[in-house]
Amino acid sequence: MQRLEAILFLAREPLSSRKLAQLANLADGTEARTLIRFLNRLYDAAHRAFRVEQSAGGYQLMTRPKFADWIRRLGNQPVAAGLSSPAMETLAVVAYRQPVLRADVEAIRGVNCGEMLRQLMDRDLVKISGRSEELGRPYLYSTTRAFLRMFGLRNLDDLPRAEDFRRPIGDSNTNETTPCTESTAEGRAE
Repeated sequence: MQRLEAILFLAREPLSSRKLAQLANLADGTEARTLIRFLNRLYDAAHRAFRVEQSAGGYQLMTRPKFADWIRRLGNQPVAAGLSSPAMETLAVVAYRQPVLRADVEAIRGVNCGEMLRQLMDRDLVKISGRSEELGRPYLYSTTRAFLRMFGLRNLDDLPRAEDFRRPIGDSNTNETTPCTESTAEGRAE
């Protein structure tokens, strides 16, 4: 357990249970997952400021959300803090429609997105994931593991759905909904 904890403490990115087992000299990924559950119970009982979380297809030691303000004081802000609204909109379209053609992103956004896609690729949030079979074989774009890490997602299934951004109006017996007043890139992408 101490070997596993030491590896999690030093890991700069999420590691799969198989990789953790390999690095900590454990029997297999199942033993690693069992030890992670035990570690989290210990951390919870001791009211630690951190716990092992699943993120981007692996496990990583992370601070609890309630300490976010304290962590921000270090100045180590994730890349998302510097993303403009157009960048967030483009990223949302890619995240929800992937693999997606640049032409499709531009059709949804209504503006040229080539430069924005390049900037997102420079930040390792978007990657070229292949080529389409369409005429000219244009590139297909998808999000990266760095995208999942930045937004604290285990996988793409954790992306919020459009219905998460709607709330009922009137009495609780109606099926009418209206968009929330908070504007989000994900909500506009669908």
